[in-house]
Amino acid sequence: MSTESELKRLLDSDASAQPGIDLALVIRRSRRRRFGAQVAVGGATTLAVAGIGVASVAGLRSLGSQSMSAGSAAAPTIASDSSGESQKRAPAEKINLCGAQLAEVAANPAGLVMTADFPAAPASASSVSGTVTLTNTGSERIVGTTAATPAITLSKDGVTLWHSNGPMIAMAAIVDLAPGASMTYQASFTPVICGAEDDLGDSFRSDLPHVAAGEYQVSAAIDLSRQASDGSLASNDLVTGPPTAVHLD
Repeated sequence: MSTESELKRLLDSDASAQPGIDLALVIRRSRRRRFGAQVAVGGATTLAVAGIGVASVAGLRSLGSQSMSAGSAAAPTIASDSSGESQKRAPAEKINLCGAQLAEVAANPAGLVMTADFPAAPASASSVSGTVTLTNTGSERIVGTTAATPAITLSKDGVTLWHSNGPMIAMAAIVDLAPGASMTYQASFTPVICGAEDDLGDSFRSDLPHVAAGEYQVSAAIDLSRQASDGSLASNDLVTGPPTAVHLD
């Protein structure tokens, strides 16, 4: 792009052949065009930054899924984030991987606990429905949002047999719990056995073998975007609870 001095020199050289050219007007217009281009670039940058902010929540989930997609036979130790800073951890539906030991998850620092409750059901059922209760056992009011349903893990003797997978419902549940208060989610699990290869895809194979009749354990986990008193994001917490028994006939 020509500079102002180059543009002025060229116009000066042609002034005799093209009478009536207003050099000052041409330069002013050139400045306005460049200023407009700069504003457009600045606007695009602002939009890009805003886009990163909007995509960050989904991006964290995606990054967590990618980081855990290779699978592992070891049980990771996972801490819940209450510092207000993002931590590189797996999302709730990826903390327990097929065939791996159940993850050792630290208690939620705010005192939130999830308790799963599933009735006895046939081992050959296509899906088993139940409920999960989120309880505030701490001393402070907790406000935030979670997914519409928690991630469920079916296990036996501390080993993951199945966990929630596939597309998630694009809805959020509002959390507003005073100390001692609780709320209930609807949830379900599939009584089948998945393998390490299933964690490599977006969802599990459709022909997984059913579990045998017997006693199993079910646990729940959910990601909580906790709000501060001024409405800003205070932390991204992982909330879990102890496994509970479920009988499959």
